[in-house]
Amino acid sequence: MSLVFTDFRIRQRDYLLTIARALVSRLNLRAVLQLILQAAVDLLQGGVGVIALRNEDGTFSSWASYGLPPALIQAFDPLVAEVPETADPTNFAIPNLADKVARIAEETGLLLRQVVALPLVEERALVGVIFVFRSHSGLFSPDDRQILASFADYAAIAVHNARLYEAAVTERRRLDALVESIADGVLVLRPDLSIERINSALATLTGWPAADVVGRPHDDIMVLARLDSGKPLSQAVAGGWPGREGRPLYVEGELRRRNGSLVSVGITYAPLLAAGRILNIIGNVREITRFRQADALKDTFISIVSHELKTPVAVIKGYAETLSRSDALNDPALAHELLATIVEESDRLARLVDDLLDASRLQAGGLPFQDVEEVDLREIARRVVERYQPQATRHSLRLEFPEPFPTVRGDARRLEQVLDNLVSNAIKYSPRGGDVVVQGAASPAEVTLSVSDQGVGIPLEEQERIFERFYRVEGPETRAVAGTGLGLYLTRAIVRAHGGRIWVQSAPGQGATFYVAIPRETGLALRTTTDH
Repeated sequence: MSLVFTDFRIRQRDYLLTIARALVSRLNLRAVLQLILQAAVDLLQGGVGVIALRNEDGTFSSWASYGLPPALIQAFDPLVAEVPETADPTNFAIPNLADKVARIAEETGLLLRQVVALPLVEERALVGVIFVFRSHSGLFSPDDRQILASFADYAAIAVHNARLYEAAVTERRRLDALVESIADGVLVLRPDLSIERINSALATLTGWPAADVVGRPHDDIMVLARLDSGKPLSQAVAGGWPGREGRPLYVEGELRRRNGSLVSVGITYAPLLAAGRILNIIGNVREITRFRQADALKDTFISIVSHELKTPVAVIKGYAETLSRSDALNDPALAHELLATIVEESDRLARLVDDLLDASRLQAGGLPFQDVEEVDLREIARRVVERYQPQATRHSLRLEFPEPFPTVRGDARRLEQVLDNLVSNAIKYSPRGGDVVVQGAASPAEVTLSVSDQGVGIPLEEQERIFERFYRVEGPETRAVAGTGLGLYLTRAIVRAHGGRIWVQSAPGQGATFYVAIPRETGLALRTTTDH
């Protein structure tokens, strides 16, 4: 008898050791529960075993079975139909358990004569039930229940570990999704400043695929061609950063991408510390090119507007002071000339203010338009040319329109503003004079206008940028030309609002030709346009 008992204890110990190893080496909950159930049925001399776990809605479902064909597992569902809430093994009892087992035995044809059921308890909460069935009539003893209780404890630990792992996996996936959804670049570094991971935004920004940078030194990938503020990360760490306080480190400069191009970035490095030791360094990389462009644009705006406003104001003030002198009043011809100049500069000042207001409206949401009507572009071109002819003494302005010429639907005032800007630029940027030709052409779908000059021309690389706000081509022959850089910006917005297109053909020293194509049927209402 002693030998049998010793053998039983050895078997129990071996089973428990095997289960303990499985708990720390396996993440498959069903496999671990199957191992526990098999050991429990074997040691208790049972024939059938079932482990049912509690679902989130309070119901139970089978997770492991032993000694049962898969087709018969559902027949045991009534066992957990009325499981009590108690998690105390000493008070745990399923109502009418013997009757339920008898009915299951009758339905399945299985020989089930005795059953013992114990709860699986995790942190004082009922998470499941373990059942062991015998085919013989021997009752389960208190020792049998104690043995089963030890296996139930291991099963509860397995459930607990699986849920912790599932929670960790879910949290990791949530974190991964969060990192990948961030528009800024995210960089995770190890304590030795090698890269642990980057998100797709940083991969796009740097041109380095995420898989290619893992394990590589930070300074191999995050190369700052120019440092504008802060200290390089490697130097900061060598100097004792982050210290006890763990303050973030901010660096700003020009990042060299994989293809050699540069992009302005601001990088915030934040340490992840544990007991004063660096676990990771998290870098947030933000492209600041647009912010820098905005600052430059603001400076350009202030510079241009202050200069363009001061000039007509100074002229008006000077001529008005001259008119206030008695000798000027006594000379009608001089007074008339001074007044004409004041009116001209006042008009120039009004146009400048209108352009600034239009630019502001365009940024805020769209340009205002008047009623849409049939517009005769040839008549508009004639008025514009007549208006500028007296001022353009060095230029020959002429119109070339076929007969007849179709009308288009649009805002007459805004379309005149388009031609006004183009003719004005043609005169200003051909300071030596020459021909300025306004031509018209028509097709069944659209009307095309062109304004040609024999001026300084536009380099190919500048031809798209000239339509940007405040942008002006810099050169010896253009530096002295007055202007805010808003004319073509507003012109493009007006043309687009009419559903049209604008482009330029030019070469340095060979003049320029601007083309505007407007659909013949714009529609009953113009589209509001914004700057894109």
